[in-house]
Amino acid sequence: MKLYAKTIAQTLPDWATVVTKSADLFEIEINDEHPNFQSLLEELETEIEPGTFGVKAEDLCSRLGIEMSNTGLQQLVEQAQSLISLIATHSDYKQLLDEGYQPDLNIADAQTALTYLQWELDRNQQLSL
Repeated sequence: MKLYAKTIAQTLPDWATVVTKSADLFEIEINDEHPNFQSLLEELETEIEPGTFGVKAEDLCSRLGIEMSNTGLQQLVEQAQSLISLIATHSDYKQLLDEGYQPDLNIADAQTALTYLQWELDRNQQLSL
């Protein structure tokens, strides 16, 4: 299981690992098979609505000391565009291209897809005004 957070505690349990941190976003991998994690879930389990039991993400995050990312799509697109630009200019990426790396889809395709998505978001926002 993965969680995406804006902030995390200084120390995480041994069943939670930060996989990546980029653009003010932490990607946290949770070993949901770990017995300690299972115990935590049992401890936090509540009746969410009549007859439905589970764990609220807010309660789990509070216990882990993390703040969930509630980023809007517009901001995510902007972050993705920024990251793709960094990839396109990264020396390791350029080296792969020099060595013959030729994917079916490339960085320019990703940038174009994000631009189209940005245009659609902008259009929808103008229509709602």
